[in-house]
Amino acid sequence: MYETDKIDMKIIELLMEDGRMPAAEIARRIGDVSSRTVRYRIEQLIENNLIKISAIVNPRKFGYSTIADVFIEVETGLIQEVAQKLAFYDRVSYIAYAIGETDVSIQVVARDTSEVYSFVTDVIGKIPGVRKTTTSIVPLIIKDVYQWRVPESDSDINAAEE
Repeated sequence: MYETDKIDMKIIELLMEDGRMPAAEIARRIGDVSSRTVRYRIEQLIENNLIKISAIVNPRKFGYSTIADVFIEVETGLIQEVAQKLAFYDRVSYIAYAIGETDVSIQVVARDTSEVYSFVTDVIGKIPGVRKTTTSIVPLIIKDVYQWRVPESDSDINAAEE
């Protein structure tokens, strides 16, 4: 298993700031490390599946200004099948199994609320095994999944306990 250190974490932070930042610029901003070392470490981070570098699409700029979270209750034994069917739809930007009142959680991008309604009722609702859906329109995302940072410590957990 690949062990990360402070240099790796700084490289990751800088790549999250700009995934196209050249190794020379990263090395300069970190200081006391060569661009060759930075390139090697980036390769290791990618090969060990610690990071993935890719473009992040802004749905709103493509006319998809409505985002909805849809929570789906599924018949026992069909959860994986329903989730796999939902994964094929481009309109679904996120999909996960859930534990609790619902079985599958997805995020839907659409041009407006009527598109969300049509997708939920005409597509999701007609998938065999789907029992119930609960939809919430998301007017504003404060922090998205691609903005997640590796915690430096458990300080946020400890602060919550105080």
